[in-house]
Amino acid sequence: MEHTPPSSAAHSAPSQQFRWELRACRVRRGLTQRALADLVRFSRETVAAVESGRRFGSQEFAVRCDDVLDTGGRLAALWPQVAAEQLAADGRRGPRSSDLARLDPPVPRQRGRRDARDPGAVVDAIDELRELIGQVLSSQPEADDATPQRGPERLDDQP
Repeated sequence: MEHTPPSSAAHSAPSQQFRWELRACRVRRGLTQRALADLVRFSRETVAAVESGRRFGSQEFAVRCDDVLDTGGRLAALWPQVAAEQLAADGRRGPRSSDLARLDPPVPRQRGRRDARDPGAVVDAIDELRELIGQVLSSQPEADDATPQRGPERLDDQP
């Protein structure tokens, strides 16, 4: 879920670094905000809001951007600090900076491998499931076509 940071949080180090990395990688790849949004399946408004600091985005957003922009996981690596900042901005108690050092390092994306610790693998699996569900639903026969056509049964016709 995305949250709007207060103006003071918009200038802090983790979210600012995340925004700069995102924009720099997007521009380096020659993508517009709209093109990136289409590739990561988020709205252009979300991409613009994250880059401008009006929103933090989400871990899923970071992972998808890493994958599309081929950053080697830089955005996902920044995410724990951004998430801690988001928690603080929301007025909730998040991990202290010393706790951040103890967080598990992000697992690098490896194509073809599925690791439950890799958020990107989880996102990919969800996308694959959505696609499979769509295929199953689109290939299902109509309810009327699935049952053989018979006339109404009468109770007195049964043995």
